[in-house]
Amino acid sequence: MNNPLLQNFNTPYQTAPFSKIKTEHFKPAFEKAIKLAKEEIDLIVKSKSEPTFANTLEALEYSGELLDRISSVFFNLNSAETNDEIQKIAQKISPWLTDFSNDIRLNEQLFKKIKSIFDNKEALDLNAEQLMLLEKNYKAFVRNGANLEDEDKSQLRKIDKNISQLSLQFGENILAETNAYSLQITNKKELSGLPEGVVEAAAMLAKERKTKGWIFTLDYPSYIPFMTYANNRKLREQMAKAFGARGFQNNKFDNQKIVLDIVNLRYERANLLGYKTHAHFVLEERMAETPKKVTEFLNDLMVKANPAAKNDFNKIKSTATIDGIENIEKWDGAYYSEKLKKELFDLDDEKLKPYFKLDNVIDGVFTIAGKLYDLNFEEIFTVDKYHKDVKTYKVSDRNGAFIAVFYTDFFPRKGKRNGAWMTSFKDQWIKDDKNSRPHISIVCNFTKPTETKPSLLTFNEVITLFHEFGHALHGMLANTTYPSLSGTHVYWDFVELPSQIFENWCYEKEALNLFAKHYKTGEIIPIELIEKIKASSNFLEGMTTMRQLSFGLLDMGWHAGESPEAIKSVKEFEDQAFVDTQLYPSVKENCMSTAFSHIFQGGYSSGYYSYKWAEVLDADAFEAFLENGIFDKETATKFKENILSKGGTEKPMTLYKRFRGKNPKPDALLKRAGLI
Repeated sequence: MNNPLLQNFNTPYQTAPFSKIKTEHFKPAFEKAIKLAKEEIDLIVKSKSEPTFANTLEALEYSGELLDRISSVFFNLNSAETNDEIQKIAQKISPWLTDFSNDIRLNEQLFKKIKSIFDNKEALDLNAEQLMLLEKNYKAFVRNGANLEDEDKSQLRKIDKNISQLSLQFGENILAETNAYSLQITNKKELSGLPEGVVEAAAMLAKERKTKGWIFTLDYPSYIPFMTYANNRKLREQMAKAFGARGFQNNKFDNQKIVLDIVNLRYERANLLGYKTHAHFVLEERMAETPKKVTEFLNDLMVKANPAAKNDFNKIKSTATIDGIENIEKWDGAYYSEKLKKELFDLDDEKLKPYFKLDNVIDGVFTIAGKLYDLNFEEIFTVDKYHKDVKTYKVSDRNGAFIAVFYTDFFPRKGKRNGAWMTSFKDQWIKDDKNSRPHISIVCNFTKPTETKPSLLTFNEVITLFHEFGHALHGMLANTTYPSLSGTHVYWDFVELPSQIFENWCYEKEALNLFAKHYKTGEIIPIELIEKIKASSNFLEGMTTMRQLSFGLLDMGWHAGESPEAIKSVKEFEDQAFVDTQLYPSVKENCMSTAFSHIFQGGYSSGYYSYKWAEVLDADAFEAFLENGIFDKETATKFKENILSKGGTEKPMTLYKRFRGKNPKPDALLKRAGLI
């Protein structure tokens, strides 16, 4: 079989030839690539030469390039453009990849070579990046069982394989539950309160499905506006309960047992490696270092946010009493928050959306990136795409030098999971004096254009786009020697700094004037709307902070406590974890954990606190821009050279202090959030 995945990509910038790749190509490609990668490892292991940094560490770093390339294509498709066949292949190949990874990390001869170099590192003339690569690899072997006895190594392999398959199944179940539900409305009166664009999108979806009326789904662009604007409380309740019940319905897509199995396996794995809990294992390689520090950090913020959160909640309750609602529920939150926002600031998304046409916002992030980092974005049509909605761009610097390929994928569809994320199809690295540039992608779920309107974003969607683009800049501007230290390959509680700091430009007049233009008239957003955006920037920040803290504490509850073996009910455990942060009454039909993809499918287990941790960094870092000007070239260059381009080549705090000149303090965050 002529398999394009196993050939050189003779395409513009060596991008993936999606139109030539068929589903049946993946399994044989993985089999061949794993075989080749094993042969590359064998060459390192069997070499009779004295182990050196070049013939061992660098050789290991650059091995498996074909396998990495195939994995990137496959798993990105499994998130953004999946189907039943791809999901079956994922279940099949994930254990292969886990076995291959363990074959490396549990290889005694390879570890001996790396250990001999590590033990002699003081005598070697290594630069900071080389030293980091050596330390990272040595720790990775130790932390993945290199020192275990053979019996324990076998057990570790079994655990890793199980976790890999369970995490995949968790995500597939959520996607299936999201796709399975829809609310069909045939009575026009039940659309009361919904904006015209939302109604039109629902009618278009019904038309696509060849049915009558209007269809609303659990995809964010449909679900969020419905919960925010629909006057019909019963229907809001129905939608909210459907959303909250994903993975919690005692059917074939139920995730309760999967959650318990994953946390028990993670605990067992940590113990096997000599750690008290999974959180102790994870946090050893994070800025926060220990579960105690994370819990203290979250609890300290909770004390500061609690009065503001209760005050926010009481304001929403007060607003709801106008409609005679005494007992406010979760399905009332977004609806009455929006009414309160309108009352306090005379501001709602329907006023703002005409100024945030998706194409204009994209041009805006490109322009801002150009002013800050001298980047130019040119849409190109020679690069293959995996779906017709995807757009591709060539990114270059001010001298015309090629920087990156950039993919954007913005609209929901059946084979795409909810949410927003940045990813890469190829990392950046330098080998044989050639700087191999990255292929970066951002994937979101925004409102589609309708027959009469372009895609108009809510302000929250604007923030999401800026957030993911901040991650993309981290990937695009990477300039390191080794792929495993490039771009976003940094500590998890540092990775959100580039994304969260970029959100700040959404609130600045100088930035908004570049792209916030009325989609019909071209009028720049009026100053009074900018002032309202600014004034409302910390609207309900107490509740928002409390919500984030609740997720962080739930994550730590699952991963930092005593043996989870005693936990029998996911719902009861979760309710207990939420006791100190809960504002709305618990809904017995709903469960957060069974759809908590960040920690049970993504890489955020024992790391959800990272969002708040990075907020401290981003607020402190943005102060430098506020002090010098939001487009100050010197400040931007310092941020680019010390943060964005450096990846994981040095410790995060070393890089941060080099940019800022001092340790970060939470004062800027607390001030910005209105909590002090």
